[in-house]
Amino acid sequence: MAENDNSQEKTEQPTPKRLKDAREKGQVPRSRELTMTLVMLVGATTLYLTGGRYAERLSGVLERGFSVERGRLYDDQFILEYLAAQIADGLLTVAPKLLILVIVALMAPALIGGWNFSQKALVPKPERLNPIKGLKRVFGPRGLMELFKAMGKFLLVGSAAILVVYLSSDRFLTLGSMPTLPAMATAVGIAGFALISLSATLILIAAIDVPFQLHTHNKQLRMTRKEVRDEQKETEGQPEVKSKQRSLQQEISSRRMAEAVPKADVVVTNPTHFAVALKYDSDNMAAPVVVAKGADHMAAAIRRIAQEAGVPLLEAPPLARALFRSAEIGQSIPAELYVAVAEVMAWVYQIRNPARRGERLKPPNPDVDEANED
Repeated sequence: MAENDNSQEKTEQPTPKRLKDAREKGQVPRSRELTMTLVMLVGATTLYLTGGRYAERLSGVLERGFSVERGRLYDDQFILEYLAAQIADGLLTVAPKLLILVIVALMAPALIGGWNFSQKALVPKPERLNPIKGLKRVFGPRGLMELFKAMGKFLLVGSAAILVVYLSSDRFLTLGSMPTLPAMATAVGIAGFALISLSATLILIAAIDVPFQLHTHNKQLRMTRKEVRDEQKETEGQPEVKSKQRSLQQEISSRRMAEAVPKADVVVTNPTHFAVALKYDSDNMAAPVVVAKGADHMAAAIRRIAQEAGVPLLEAPPLARALFRSAEIGQSIPAELYVAVAEVMAWVYQIRNPARRGERLKPPNPDVDEANED
């Protein structure tokens, strides 16, 4: 009973298939704190570094907006065209900064979960409307974490804001006595510095949130031992199916062997453990080819088929082992066995020569380097 209970506990790490299926459903780790922190840091840094240029362009927009002749204010067509031109000028001024922020917002999620677009995630799920599950999400670990993050952000950002205002109070008071362009440049610089300071405080929140999101995602996808076994069965197939596949493969192999062995020139044996059938056609082959090979029961079947078909059998254990281990079916023999196999083929041609029929020819004993047997 205890073993059964343990098998239901999600103690196993998610398998690659589980992770892949979750990704297809849109379940990937995400940290809004990381995205927000990066966007604010990049935006504040660009504003601080290019504040003078932005202030100059925005000052020009304001000056043109307030320098319209009084008489033209009553021209409806002019006002509309002038307003559209000012809006376009203002958008072009801030467009580079907005483009940078959009790129950062798109790149940030790829840091922990990668880009992912899943149509399954867009399908409405009725269970999300269940109020009980909604309360569990609110008061669960994730909800509590969100509450602590909100309180932490409030305390950190609030403290940083008070400190920035205190340190920049003298500069704030001098803005009213400065000309328009210097005042705007100073204001943009103060805003950039303030945003950098406030965004830097969020790094601590992001540093806590990212590991938490990764841990939560991994915990949600953990599997029980039974789920792991079921997935393996589903991936690799049921034992009876695999047994049936092996039987079919053996049957197909036996059929091919039954067709190939009678066409072989010679079968080299171990004599009982290995059997390798060779064929050589000088017009179409650069070297003899292994047309069938087998061990134990398969070797016995090859010898039986060869005897029934009248194919010569040669007992040469070292050569049989070397051929079995160094050449696959349909492949030419390796170059280091050319000399040994040439002796065998010469013996085959001799016993097939009608002029020497009836003679007792001594079978060759090819010398094979022991290294070729491994």
